[in-house]
Amino acid sequence: MSLKLAPSLLAAKDALDMAKKALVTGITGQDGYYLAEFLHEKGYEVYGLMRRSSQHVEQRVGRLIDYVKVEHGDLTDSLSLREVLSRVQPDEIYNLAAQSHVAWSFKTPESTFDITGAGCLRLLEAVRQTSPHSKFYQASSSEMYGQVHDVPQTERTYFHPRSPYGVAKIAAYWATVNYREGYDLFACNGILFNHESEKRGEEFVTRKITMAVAKIAAGQQDKLALGNLDAKRDWGYAPEFVRAMWMMLQQDVADDYVIATGEAHTVREFCEHAFSHVGLDWEKYVVIDPAFYRPAEVNLLIGDASKAREKLGWTHQTSFKELVTRLVDADVERLKTCRPA
Repeated sequence: MSLKLAPSLLAAKDALDMAKKALVTGITGQDGYYLAEFLHEKGYEVYGLMRRSSQHVEQRVGRLIDYVKVEHGDLTDSLSLREVLSRVQPDEIYNLAAQSHVAWSFKTPESTFDITGAGCLRLLEAVRQTSPHSKFYQASSSEMYGQVHDVPQTERTYFHPRSPYGVAKIAAYWATVNYREGYDLFACNGILFNHESEKRGEEFVTRKITMAVAKIAAGQQDKLALGNLDAKRDWGYAPEFVRAMWMMLQQDVADDYVIATGEAHTVREFCEHAFSHVGLDWEKYVVIDPAFYRPAEVNLLIGDASKAREKLGWTHQTSFKELVTRLVDADVERLKTCRPA
């Protein structure tokens, strides 16, 4: 005797069967969070790859646990990648996992390359072997340009990395191109320039500044130590940038794209806007500490996203001042809610 499902349940089952499946590595990071949220809203069945940890899964992914199916795997372990891919058979794969802190890459160059560079190669090979129909997105970085040869930087600009992180990202970039050309995989590079949000890691300079601003305004901190204030970056808003990732994988032909705002601002400017937003003069609180200078500095990064505008229809919406204000407000509010009674 077979059981028949009610029409509503059948419809729900059919919709689930028809839903696209996406696998996101780096699900616990800023971009992983926003991309998973975006894909869920698009009706995807979202899988998040993460390494096993002593922390509970819920602690690491937060409210994403409501709709992200967690898969355990490691970019340093080929077998785990092949196992997950062969079982899930995702329609789309977004490789966002990396040791992504540039300054830290100078201290851990080997592990940075193993995860950020070779990890991408392992994942691509697992795709080739077990899920070649999957569309693949590689999170490339403006840090690949390093000592820039063109201003602004485009998809054709020469790479000249100035950190182990940049070197590793270039290896991943060319691995992606190689698997696209050599094995006919649908594999794209998104060369994303700096993009920030309220969920940016506290070790990055933008959050370091906005957290300090919140604490100084609340009387909990006296000074903010920074390195090179003259470094210029092209800063955008992360939720807008993850939309571009998805748009790349909706094209008929795989290609590589620069995603950027086209505006460059110094760390000094970021400080000025952040402190002035709470009525403070940044020069009274910011001190220069040589310890925060990199062995090789990257002084100017500014991207030309013309190709993404023309072929993808992608544009950024949030201005630099709006971005800084948003981050400061979030940290001021976060400090209020975390303050002991």
